[in-house]
Amino acid sequence: MLVAAAVCPCPPLLVPEVAAGAAPEMDAARAACTNALGVLAAARPDLLVVLGPAEQSGRGTHPEGTRGSFHGFGVDLDVRLGSGKGDDETEAAESERRLPASLAVAGWLLERIGWSGAPIEGLGVGEPLAAERCIEVGRAIAARAERVALLVMGDASACRTLKAPGYLDERAAPFDAEVARALGTADVAALKALDVELAYELKASGRAPWQILAGAAEEAQLEGALLYEDALYGVGYLVATWS
Repeated sequence: MLVAAAVCPCPPLLVPEVAAGAAPEMDAARAACTNALGVLAAARPDLLVVLGPAEQSGRGTHPEGTRGSFHGFGVDLDVRLGSGKGDDETEAAESERRLPASLAVAGWLLERIGWSGAPIEGLGVGEPLAAERCIEVGRAIAARAERVALLVMGDASACRTLKAPGYLDERAAPFDAEVARALGTADVAALKALDVELAYELKASGRAPWQILAGAAEEAQLEGALLYEDALYGVGYLVATWS
């Protein structure tokens, strides 16, 4: 059963080495993420599943210890998803399969707090995954252990300003406000009902991970708290906890 969840944004700019001179602009978001992960640790889960959006090559499961990097962002920085280390065969497989960017950011956040709790597993989620399938995946994850926690990575709309990656779309702010309300109140029904097509048009990468969270939380009766909400660089960034 799901006992806790943390929802965090996944821009590589959360990593100070990537953000460089702009790093202080993300300080409040980093602090909120740290607090959110503290809620996960306090829940003492038997299993931590990390969800995040992924392109085709990064979809599917990523075992603990899978490597990721920020080399593509011009930074010589590597991370692992948790501390697990496999045998030579696993290491060879890892060289072919790397963490998607969202899970690399999650790995960095977990390293930052020195996560040493439950075993970790990553799941890269494709943007087109239908809402019904997301909910099914969430239910299956919640059933995997007596105490399951989720770290849910994903951004809200990328269309909040003229300089945003998706340019300005006047539908973006209301969409983000509803997502923030749903995450902040652990409103499972509202997350299930998110408009998939609208989320796609607004480039909201967190839609599928949030709906997996909704499926996992159906029977959990958790309470939500919104820790952070902003639209830096025209992208909606949200941090929330469910416990």
